[in-house]
Amino acid sequence: MFFNKTKWLALLGGAVLLAAPAVAQESKAIIDALVKKGVISSDEAKEILAEAKKAIPVVAVPGARPVTRLSVGGRLQIQYAGLSTDIANTANDPATTNHFFLRRIYFGARASLGPKWSANMTYDFARDGFDAALVQWKDGDISVDVGLRKVNLGYEERTSGASLKSIERSAATRFFVEENNGRRLGAGAHRVGVFLDGKEGNFFYGAAITNPERALNFSVASGAGNGGNNSPAFWANGGYNGKFNKDGKFVIGGGLGVLPDQGGKNPGTGWDMTVYTIYADITSGDFNLAAEFMGADVERGASATVDSKPTAFWIQPSYKLSKAVELAFRYSYVDSDGRGVNVSDGIRSAPGGGTHNKLTEMYGGATWFIMGNDLKLQAGIVYGKSEDTLAGGFAEAKVLGLRSQMQLQF
Repeated sequence: MFFNKTKWLALLGGAVLLAAPAVAQESKAIIDALVKKGVISSDEAKEILAEAKKAIPVVAVPGARPVTRLSVGGRLQIQYAGLSTDIANTANDPATTNHFFLRRIYFGARASLGPKWSANMTYDFARDGFDAALVQWKDGDISVDVGLRKVNLGYEERTSGASLKSIERSAATRFFVEENNGRRLGAGAHRVGVFLDGKEGNFFYGAAITNPERALNFSVASGAGNGGNNSPAFWANGGYNGKFNKDGKFVIGGGLGVLPDQGGKNPGTGWDMTVYTIYADITSGDFNLAAEFMGADVERGASATVDSKPTAFWIQPSYKLSKAVELAFRYSYVDSDGRGVNVSDGIRSAPGGGTHNKLTEMYGGATWFIMGNDLKLQAGIVYGKSEDTLAGGFAEAKVLGLRSQMQLQF
């Protein structure tokens, strides 16, 4: 009897000490029932509950009664970038980047209100904007999000920043997705709207109606709009997940976005833009190969009288030497089709090298998984080259350097 009682005390004490507040109430009810059945005494029950009250750290308490689950989390990324740009036929190269900085500082909360309704709010203090701020309804394999999140365009763009094997996204993705600066397209990432996602067997699909402009920060996300962005954008995507052999799996898919008034050199000028992407991701054992092609039709994208049809692609093989170490290489290419691209447009933190027509980027590096993606250290060599003037003449700028990152998330 002594052994059984001791075991009960250990199990119940552990359950109460580790429980969230709502679960702790249930644990107390169980303890009261055991007292009534004579399994433990009243004094032993009081001792367990007293210890539990001392030890339980109340991390978060729901502010509304319908909340059935509440969790908080965060992510911190610290980078070092040492990148220099060499511009051909000039002695006045830009200053070298040689700096430590905070890349992402995420903090967020998720709350569930029963089995179908939930909310997600995640803020990135490093860029002064939300990564997600939405209400979700989910029933089985179908979900509807209302609020701010990323649209389903761009496989690499939709890959979590915590899981990127090459530290930063490719020049191809950044040219298509990052904010429009007269060269980049701003044709993806965060939007405010209504999003539908679902799956049927191995097939998955999605659609969305959103504001046409990219929600760069809080002020844009909370803005009421104007005459240049009051026409909604439409998005659609689909794909297939499959398996082969014993340890092989793959995913193939694509996406489409129709963005009114987001063409031209500056958004809101009355010219439209259509973007599309196709991608594949194949894993076999410790080897992985991912690739994506992106294209766009930008009305008056090259000039006030000339359209532009930029294209880009990236390909990334990687190999796990062990559970703790993975090697990765990535090659990406951008053809702006007369719109223009700067090495700083595609390679984050790189000094600018002037507006050219094409951009090539390569990355080779390794990841040390100290505790999986929750705690890891990454480092690699970055090389990039922009070339050709918009008129077709010779021009060139080269980037070379090191990028590293420490990540912790909880």
